[in-house]
Amino acid sequence: SRPFKDVLIHGLIRDEQGRKMSKSLGNGIDPMDVIEKYGVDALRFFMTTNSTPGQDTRYSSEKIEAAWNFINKIWNASRFVLMNKDDAFVYDISNLENAGFIDRWIIKRYNETLANVNQNMERYEFSLVGNELYNFIWDDFCSWYIELAKPSLNGDDNDMKLATQTTLITLLLNIVKMLHPFMPFVTEEIYESLPQQEEALCITSWPETIVLDCELADKQCQQLISMIKAIREIKLEANLKPK
Repeated sequence: SRPFKDVLIHGLIRDEQGRKMSKSLGNGIDPMDVIEKYGVDALRFFMTTNSTPGQDTRYSSEKIEAAWNFINKIWNASRFVLMNKDDAFVYDISNLENAGFIDRWIIKRYNETLANVNQNMERYEFSLVGNELYNFIWDDFCSWYIELAKPSLNGDDNDMKLATQTTLITLLLNIVKMLHPFMPFVTEEIYESLPQQEEALCITSWPETIVLDCELADKQCQQLISMIKAIREIKLEANLKPK
């Protein structure tokens, strides 16, 4: 029987100046050296998400380092999620029914991201998949949602706190599933720390859309984010200290 239904053939990997790597030029890159410095996941994420169909790829040390920083961001976010999970916490996705508007906003953004990732995976447009995942995880999940979720996590409303904890766990589970083909080792490590449905991430099912009414909440949270951005701009123009 055939081992693979489809095989993707990518272009050449050229050096940073666009030249073909060769012994005579001495411009070859030893992947083991890159792995030693940045790890295999950083190299894999760069290689898979910088390959455009029909085009060669330029090796970029800056993009490798950016991938390494992205992995660190994901790792730190996972530490935050796990630190804010009470010892008595029992994972139950039905807790999302009590989700506040900030939780519902990030769930809507996740659903949109998943739809775009699925569409581009089918087309083998892995560079577009990489951009979708990077923007959602770095900007929406890490930079905005985690910060906006802190009042709920530290508040007195236990139902809302439980809903936020469940949102964090659910999204992190689905994030590592979407990222797994591109950075398998760090995502497997994070998965083992989460409430698992399977003994290993590599045999889990692909994530699905979360069914929840999020339309009004999305508008409310977008207004909140717009206000925060406006305040930050005013503070910057007035040379006020961050605090």
